[in-house]
Amino acid sequence: MAYAIIDIGGKQYRVEEGDSLLVDRVGADEGAKVAPRAVLYADGRTAVMDGTDLGKVKVDAVVAEHVKGPKLRVNTYRPKKRFKRRMGHRSHLTRIEIRKITGPSAAKRAPAKKEPAKTEAKED
Repeated sequence: MAYAIIDIGGKQYRVEEGDSLLVDRVGADEGAKVAPRAVLYADGRTAVMDGTDLGKVKVDAVVAEHVKGPKLRVNTYRPKKRFKRRMGHRSHLTRIEIRKITGPSAAKRAPAKKEPAKTEAKED
C-alpha cells in the first residue's frame, strides 16, 4: 500500500488513499480540491525523499467540512495574590479526505505514444 507524508499548515501527516484527517483551518471552501506538498512517498518497492522525484508525487485531497475542535479549559492561578482565571479555547479545524496519491513511477508506467514505423521499399 502506497503512502505519503504531506506538509499542510506547518505540520506533517502520514496519509494513504481514502484517509480522512483533521488539520488546522484551510482557506478553501467545502468541496474544493487541495494539493498538499509531499515530503516523502513510499510504496511496497521504493521510497522517494529527494527533490527531483518528489516533485512528481501528487496528492489529491478534497475539503470535506470545516469544524470546531473540542473545548479546552485553561486555568491560571497566581499564589498569594488571590488571582484565579478560567479561560476556554476551541480551534478551527478542517477535515480533508485524501482521494488519490500518485507516485513518480506512474509517469514511467504510462504507455508512450509510438509513431508508426516507416518502411521504405528498395528500388532496383
